[in-house]
Amino acid sequence: MVSATLRRIVSPCWRPSDDDVCSSGGRSVGLLWQKDLGRHMNGEFSMAVVQANNLMEDHSQLESGPMSSLAQSPEGTFVGIYDGHGGPETARFVNDHLFKNIKKFSSENQGLSSDVINKAFLATEEEFLSIVKKQWLTKPQLSSVGSCCLVGIICSSQLYIANAGDSRAVLGRQDLSTKEIKAVQLSHEHNASFESVREELRSLHPDDPQIVVMKHKVWRVKGLIQVSRSIGDAYLKKAEFNKAPLLPKFRLSEPFDQPILKAEPTMLQQKLDPEDQFLIFASDGLWEHVSNQEAVDIVQNCPRNGVAKKLIKAALCEAAKKREMRYSDLKKIDGGVRRHFHDDITVVVLFLDYETISHGASNVPTVSIKGGGDISIGMVGIADT
Repeated sequence: MVSATLRRIVSPCWRPSDDDVCSSGGRSVGLLWQKDLGRHMNGEFSMAVVQANNLMEDHSQLESGPMSSLAQSPEGTFVGIYDGHGGPETARFVNDHLFKNIKKFSSENQGLSSDVINKAFLATEEEFLSIVKKQWLTKPQLSSVGSCCLVGIICSSQLYIANAGDSRAVLGRQDLSTKEIKAVQLSHEHNASFESVREELRSLHPDDPQIVVMKHKVWRVKGLIQVSRSIGDAYLKKAEFNKAPLLPKFRLSEPFDQPILKAEPTMLQQKLDPEDQFLIFASDGLWEHVSNQEAVDIVQNCPRNGVAKKLIKAALCEAAKKREMRYSDLKKIDGGVRRHFHDDITVVVLFLDYETISHGASNVPTVSIKGGGDISIGMVGIADT
């Protein structure tokens, strides 16, 4: 029996629409892109993205197959959620380079580990900052572009979560006593709205009373940005990028001698258990409107086919409700103007088949999907080979 509250949350599951047709290869409808259902090494997955900005600043990817370049590489599944800010350039760069760096360091270190993932984050950061330096005089605005970065990897029965920024990973786990599926948040968010993050910043910068500032009723690092960790944002990493020809609004009045933001992710590693049913990876645009448990309830109570899109629709319904408008009217608003109602949203749901996780998958093709960019001309496609 579905409660009235849950029915309200998951109402998109039962509300028919003209874009509810299954798509085997992923497709766009307006500002929404979806891959309704596919298979990865450890189960099934669903993926969806909706654009709100003039340019899509979220990028994402799902890679399932070898996790290194070694001949006897372990196989697994990689998910990356890259929530760009200031522009799409950093998120696009991370989408093209981070997984390659993970495979590179995994090969060099004879296997995957938290240290390998951390090295890949920092290497990707340095590669992007080198581009900022090379293009400093012609494209100084690149120094003010950055991206949050959330990664999840399943390999050899282990789950790795790495996060820099305020995207979020949530696990749906069965409670053995009640048989209910409970939400377990796996990632720690680096956003100045959290007191713990403000305290971390103050401890790292004890001589800077302006390290976090309340501006327009929102806590911001140096009064400029909400996240305290990211890839990119060179203007807050190196003083050489915090001067002309950078736009004055990004320049600090006082010089700094150590990075204000960090690229190093916080890490979690744990063994997957039979009670672990599915994982939800999403940019903060989802979590602004949907709680952890609401998201888990939607995934648990809706058909797997298209469930990532259902999560996005639930968030958009809430966004419309907050502005006292109908979801159908919100869908008619173009990108750019749409940003006044909600953010770009990316969602990837990984369903976990414990048998394949513990014993290895068989006859599952390598999968590579990259999401992001200009949805109006289509996302980067799926390759099942």
